[in-house]
Amino acid sequence: MEEQIILIEQQVNGVCVIRLNRPKVRNALNTELRQKLADIFIQLNDDPQIKAIVLTGGDKVFAAGADINDFLTAKTVDVYLRHSERYWDAITNCRKPIIAAVNGYALGGGCELAMHADIIVAGKSAKFGQPEIKIGLMPGAGGTQRLFRVIGKHKAMKLILTGDMISADAADQMGLVSEVVEDEATINRAIEIAEQLAGYSPIALTQIKEVANLGVDMPLQAALALERKAFQILFDTEDQKEGAKAFLEKRSAEYKGQ
Repeated sequence: MEEQIILIEQQVNGVCVIRLNRPKVRNALNTELRQKLADIFIQLNDDPQIKAIVLTGGDKVFAAGADINDFLTAKTVDVYLRHSERYWDAITNCRKPIIAAVNGYALGGGCELAMHADIIVAGKSAKFGQPEIKIGLMPGAGGTQRLFRVIGKHKAMKLILTGDMISADAADQMGLVSEVVEDEATINRAIEIAEQLAGYSPIALTQIKEVANLGVDMPLQAALALERKAFQILFDTEDQKEGAKAFLEKRSAEYKGQ
């Protein structure tokens, strides 16, 4: 029977849990796994029943990096022709909120994968790092760029140049993760947050995510203008009127994504 390298569990409340499932190699991100992961994110992005996504590697490990066996004989042209950026783009371009639940190692490509999420819930055992330098390489899926934007130049450079790992608490202090919980609570906490988001207007969630991600690389005044326009657009949605009405009537809103 073919190994299921990714497990999918759809919750009844609009939350989908994606679980990497290569435990024998600590969920190493080979090409097959990345391709399947991209296909799943494309499908979920277009599924109106899915409101939020939880991404996890399970109770013991998130993802310990790329599959080193892929690097032993690969040449420049081989790596180039894979165009692996398209696999990452499928996650980057997902309009649904993504919550990463990280236990154990999130190293190299695993750390980069976690940083593609909008919210990162880390178990106390979590270890983050970009150790590519230790095998004569460098991060190639956003490790240099996303770390700079999240934790600043000098913290990022220390991680990238030394290849050292940091604990969940250190990652929390740097702003790399959203919160730290006990290991046994990590996945459930991520699902809890996803369920909370799934109860909100999907249009508003999409606009927040789009504006926040685009605005970070724009001049402040341009980003503020983008924010104002998105804010104004939401007033023409049924969800916004339902939300305001429900608040005044002291009841839960029933959002339809319209």
